[in-house]
Amino acid sequence: MKYGEIIVEKKEFALLRNIMGMAHYHKDDSYKTSIEKLNDELKSARVVHRRDLPEDVIRFNSTVTIQTAFDVKKSYQIVTPEKSNIKLNKISVLAPMGLALFGYAQGDEILWKFPVGESFIKILEVNQLELV
Repeated sequence: MKYGEIIVEKKEFALLRNIMGMAHYHKDDSYKTSIEKLNDELKSARVVHRRDLPEDVIRFNSTVTIQTAFDVKKSYQIVTPEKSNIKLNKISVLAPMGLALFGYAQGDEILWKFPVGESFIKILEVNQLELV
């Protein structure tokens, strides 16, 4: 892990906690597992002011290019649940992939449990878009 821990901007930390709190109704075990894992990681996350957040840390509206264990490269934008649209490669922060990536940085490699099983993800590139 590039920075030794996940890093989350202070206002986005509160927003993410709020979104995750509303998602405990989800019936899919993989989603519940992903939410619980991110919740555990947030307990030891470094929460920072916006000015102290490194540019390559994944946050809301980040566009992330990843490489999977099967050597597939794909780009996604991490968004709030109501803005998700898989056809536009906008994935909800509550989707297992969104939960897996949030707070990590370019160059990090992650082992995460997805609906099809555990898989490695390598974060190749992170680009930031301003919140609208």
